[in-house]
Amino acid sequence: MFFCEIQPQGDYIDLHRKRYGYRPDHFERKRKKEARLVHKRSETAQKILNNTIKQKRKEKAGKWEVPLPKVRPVAEDEMFKILRSGKRKTKQWKRMVTKATFVGPGFTRKPPKYERFIRPSGLRFTKARVTHPELKATFNLEIIGVKKNPNGQMYTSLGVLTKGTIIEVNVSELGLVTPAGKVVWGKYAQVTNNPENDGCVNAVLLV
Repeated sequence: MFFCEIQPQGDYIDLHRKRYGYRPDHFERKRKKEARLVHKRSETAQKILNNTIKQKRKEKAGKWEVPLPKVRPVAEDEMFKILRSGKRKTKQWKRMVTKATFVGPGFTRKPPKYERFIRPSGLRFTKARVTHPELKATFNLEIIGVKKNPNGQMYTSLGVLTKGTIIEVNVSELGLVTPAGKVVWGKYAQVTNNPENDGCVNAVLLV
């Protein structure tokens, strides 16, 4: 049997340096590298700090004292009904929205053949009954747009109105003004009912 002594791995560089010494520019390169590292670390720390500040600003901007902080998530099967199309009714890529929706005044439908998401006219709403929590009065206001649906971005872009949805309403007729004296035109409100069941949109103004 032949046995050989196993040389420790990773000692080749040290061995070479002991035999032949360091490169002429070794210490200069090391000094420059350490000097660069200080700047690099400070840049990284600055980026992290900036990102943290931005994140906090976003969180602050996106926080409202909402009446319904948590709502029941709506399943996709409940939200959409599959429509069969084609001569033999074999194609199943069309969906009909079963919930109430908001569609803007300038909306034009795609040709029915190519329309993927169908929003029925009977479930479209343009006005909401908005209650002012401080005035304890309810106003019938026009909906400007859907800001956020808690079930996801797709439902927000489709303008689906479910319980807990944040909508923007036209409050110009209420005569609200800013501290600078300007008239407030749009304000956010949260939907508090299930519009598809009640036939109307009830909401509470976020003040």
